[in-house]
Amino acid sequence: MYAKIPYKGKNKPDSQKQANKAHAKLRAPGERANAQLKTWKILTKLRCCPWRAGQLAKAIHVLQLREA
Repeated sequence: MYAKIPYKGKNKPDSQKQANKAHAKLRAPGERANAQLKTWKILTKLRCCPWRAGQLAKAIHVLQLREA
């Protein structure tokens, strides 16, 4: 899957507005998880292998989804 870029500009047709809204809904949980990681400064203090850091990020993402 590739990252789709939202439509830019003002006065977009309804189809583009709906596409942007769907895009934002998909991105929001990941953005919140990244913000949480930055707030807690977890990744700067973490001293382990990259795979383990990825597992930690996934776990935080799941907890964020469960909270919402």
